Amino acid sequence: MNDQGEIARDVDGWLARHERKQLLRFVTVGSVDDGKSTLIGRLLHDANGVYDDQLASVKKASARGAIHDGDGAGGKAEGDEIDFSLFTDGLKAEREQGITIDVAYRYFTTPGRKYILADTPGHVQYTRNMATGASTADVALILLDARLGVLPQSRRHAYIASLLGIPNLLVCVNKMDLVRFDAEVFARLRDEFGAFARRLGFHDVSTLPVSARRGDNVVARSLKTPWYDGPTLLEYLERVPVGTAVDLAPMRFPVQLVLRPHLDYRGFAGQVASGALRPGDRVRVLPSRRETTVRSIDTWEGELAVAHAPMSVTVRVADEVDVSRGDMLVHCGAEPRAVERAVADLVWMSERPLDLRLSYLVKHTTRVVPARIERVLGRTDLESLETLEAEGMALNDIGRVVVSCARPLFLDAYTANRVTGAFVMIDALTNDTVAAGMFRDDAVPAEGAARRAMSLVGAAERRRRLGHAGAALWVADTGEASRALAAGLERALFDAGAVASLVEGDAGATALVAARLVAAGVLAVCLVAGADEATADTVRLDVGEDAFIRVEDAEGAIATLRARGLLG
Repeated sequence: MNDQGEIARDVDGWLARHERKQLLRFVTVGSVDDGKSTLIGRLLHDANGVYDDQLASVKKASARGAIHDGDGAGGKAEGDEIDFSLFTDGLKAEREQGITIDVAYRYFTTPGRKYILADTPGHVQYTRNMATGASTADVALILLDARLGVLPQSRRHAYIASLLGIPNLLVCVNKMDLVRFDAEVFARLRDEFGAFARRLGFHDVSTLPVSARRGDNVVARSLKTPWYDGPTLLEYLERVPVGTAVDLAPMRFPVQLVLRPHLDYRGFAGQVASGALRPGDRVRVLPSRRETTVRSIDTWEGELAVAHAPMSVTVRVADEVDVSRGDMLVHCGAEPRAVERAVADLVWMSERPLDLRLSYLVKHTTRVVPARIERVLGRTDLESLETLEAEGMALNDIGRVVVSCARPLFLDAYTANRVTGAFVMIDALTNDTVAAGMFRDDAVPAEGAARRAMSLVGAAERRRRLGHAGAALWVADTGEASRALAAGLERALFDAGAVASLVEGDAGATALVAARLVAAGVLAVCLVAGADEATADTVRLDVGEDAFIRVEDAEGAIATLRARGLLG
């Protein structure tokens, strides 16, 4: 590091300038042996991002072993040549095998910016590690081996990067020295992979030729590529725009902890997920929907005039409102969706396949709720990007699912907000993280007739045996009168010889249970606390228009069932 002289002369000034620098997070992705660790090691070395003791240690290790040009093959060290991959591959197993296994995070700074980089593994069995490292990045730096071209794992990682909402993709065609810096090789790979990547929705896709081992176009411009007039890797990282989406998004403040050090102080601690919060702002507490005004925003250094993402602060409000961990403060009129069933893209990260019968935990911001995967809508083919029919998911699969939660989540689509649109799924028994997910703004699709017909016992056979068809009888929960109505309707149907069941609970669970009962030929009397029209529409879509009946009184409901031919 060569900042020591400047720091010694003016410590306070250096710290102030360093604090004002913009932070860029980027991740290296790609197939095994493409040279990700070597490229990052070269970037750190040439940008003066390593300390003297680190450099000495790597030189000593390089002298003892082979030079790995990439995550695998290489040659014997020549003289003082450095194995740059050792700056990031710190695990013993990584150095023995010449591969990256875990995500390596490194920090460095230049006069223009601060950087946090994540060097991720390329092997397919470590795709879950790659997804973890890429989850907070602003730029995905994907490497292609100039000799091997575009590989399946290259497409897989680019697709995951797009799913994770990384806006910028930089394609580095590495090992150009091994193809004699051939401009035609570079142009072919640029066009081939660029056509694939532009289908994924990145804001920007750029390509540059590099030799990680030799340092060409990493920090210094190479004389061996006179046909290339774009930026070097470091120049690109210094110029790429970042950090605007989270600032422009609506304010979201998930509450992590309630602070009550004494009787005169009650504050809500957490991290601003997006937007900005100021004293005097009118906010709404979710899920209670109580409104109040921000009284102050506190930190260890004192009160703030404004807090913006991703600052961690304590918020005090003017009124005595009930707020606890997992609640969320939002600006009135700019609320997220409060839903119990939602469509999400899922990256399955567990060696145990998805089991639709099991209950999992969904961790979303600071809120943890019991949940289950209601059904798998499809699995993505990473070669064609087509959605294939699927009944389950296995390790490293990427698919689209319907998530059903026991309590509401306050979420935005992941494309609009990477914090409130993301979640992880946890095995409730082992506490293992089994999947990472990104919520979409798609409506939950109705369960198709083909899926409903999977039962070995058909609807007509059930009707002949029971004497009636299944139906959902919707009772709006307005208090004790509606509860009495629902119970009376269940009794009346039972006395009429029908198989009926009262379904009572939260909106998501009731909608799911009602759809299953109707498919089994049961008359489901649905009583849902606080259910809105969206929940009613969900049940109507799941069971079909003819099998959905709004209940005003028991006699009218039975008459409607008979008029529609659902009850004999």
